[in-house]
Amino acid sequence: QVQLVESGGGLVQAGGSLRLSCAASSSIRNFNRMGWYRQAAGKARELVATITSAAGVVYADSAKGRFTISGDNAKKRVYLQMNSLKPEDTAVYYCNALTMFNDNIWGQGTQVTVSS
Repeated sequence: QVQLVESGGGLVQAGGSLRLSCAASSSIRNFNRMGWYRQAAGKARELVATITSAAGVVYADSAKGRFTISGDNAKKRVYLQMNSLKPEDTAVYYCNALTMFNDNIWGQGTQVTVSS
């Protein structure tokens, strides 16, 4: 069973930066797609950014120009660099992977809180 473990969340002031990390239990080359989603209190989970070998990188409009998704095959990690954070970015951030067998895998989430 593939596992994903997120880290790097925390409390930051508006305008600050955080780098989230997602560690996979197997090579990320085995995944068709990896990405980050977030869920704010009382809201539905939403896409932040995804990365695939076929389609490249896709960002939500709210993330464009501020967030960067990247992967490190050797370390089996996917990162989300978040700059110019806003209070509306406050949410639980989840790492997601779609395996080559079309299994949709989620991490346990990491809390990001941006204070104004």
